[in-house]
Amino acid sequence: MRKAKLAIVFLGLVMAQSAMAEESVNLTIDDAIYRAFATNPAVKIAGYERDAARANMNATRLERGITITGRHESSRGGYERQQYIGGVYKDKLSTTHSNSITASMPIYTGGALSGKMITAKANYQQSVSGMQKAYNDMHYTVTEAYYNCLLTQDLEKVAKESVQTLSEHLRHVQDSYDVGVVAKVDVLRSEVELADAEQNLIKAENNRKITEHTLNKIIGLPLETELNLTDTLKYAPYEKELDYCLQFAQTNRPELEQAKQGFRAAKGNVRSARSGYMPQISVNASKSWSNTDSRTGTTHGWPGNQDEKWGVGATATWNVFDSGVTLSKIHAAEAKARAAKETWRDTENGVMLDVRNCYYNLNEAERRIKTAEVTVEKAQEDYDIAQLRYQNGVGTNTDVLDAQVALTQAKTNYIQACYDFSTSKIALDNAIGVPFKSPLEKKTVVKVKPMLKDKKKKK
Repeated sequence: MRKAKLAIVFLGLVMAQSAMAEESVNLTIDDAIYRAFATNPAVKIAGYERDAARANMNATRLERGITITGRHESSRGGYERQQYIGGVYKDKLSTTHSNSITASMPIYTGGALSGKMITAKANYQQSVSGMQKAYNDMHYTVTEAYYNCLLTQDLEKVAKESVQTLSEHLRHVQDSYDVGVVAKVDVLRSEVELADAEQNLIKAENNRKITEHTLNKIIGLPLETELNLTDTLKYAPYEKELDYCLQFAQTNRPELEQAKQGFRAAKGNVRSARSGYMPQISVNASKSWSNTDSRTGTTHGWPGNQDEKWGVGATATWNVFDSGVTLSKIHAAEAKARAAKETWRDTENGVMLDVRNCYYNLNEAERRIKTAEVTVEKAQEDYDIAQLRYQNGVGTNTDVLDAQVALTQAKTNYIQACYDFSTSKIALDNAIGVPFKSPLEKKTVVKVKPMLKDKKKKK
């Protein structure tokens, strides 16, 4: 029932795409994430890879069981020349039929199957971590694109406010010039500042369209769809310490688990390669039927239903000498295992660096927010004073324009700081491996691995 509902919702999303072209769509961040998971192929690809790895692991496990094979063979042949049989020359042509059923099961493989199983399990765990990584990355990609769109929309609003404010100021200056209160230079300077503000508005509008198109592509909407984002850039202090983030990443970052399982898979390959020096033992049981028909004989029933035989036994093989092929395979597997271990170590160092960078960026943006918030208030007060002084004839036009530029810059800095904080926070969550669950799946509690300190205490 749930799958049917999801299918109906997804079909509705797809059918609505053509109707939504060039229309405005109200979009929350949760809606954006849901749409991305419903339409973006990255998560689906990771799911298919996990399913393939699980099937391969199951196939490897079943190789330890009994294998039953059936075989039928028919052949026809004879002598090239006639044979003298019973006083008469006749062609010696005959048809041979045989049927058999054989059951076999490996008893000892010298570590070949166990090594293969270790590799298959590790590959499956890699794919599970890869799917979690795909979930986390998709959540980060959508959220960042959503925040980026919010940023450009807010910057466009600031640019519009600047144009509107400078337009009103220019009208006031022009009226004052018309009555001979101010000089022509004040009009010219105000016109130049307005033109610069209009240029900035054009750029802001273009940036907003680009970010909208980018977000539309990620969530599967027509590129030209106008988005009305209902969420806002919010600031809430981040309470976690750096040490906590580093420890959390060590136990929850999917890339680290993937690297760990990659090393484990390589060790399984080493074990499989070393099995080339060990004996291979299997048991088998068989039953067979065969018969030969010729021109001098008579066919009885179905082909190959005579001469019934059965047998049971064991087979042991041992590679005594292969010119060093097995040894070379062992050396290759061991080298790959050492490379996988170095990859694991390098990945761990990269993750720790990523966590530190994201944490410091978040801390910087948080400090900038507090400063920029105060600056906006002071810049607004400065502009109000400069404008009032100019209207009363005790201030200059330059003071007003400079105050306007400073106010616009202060608002821009505040918006940019809020955006940097929001994106740095989701980047940090992604860096430490906070697990995200697909909104298309059933609501379940996402398990977070225990911290390293907790593990040490248990020991």
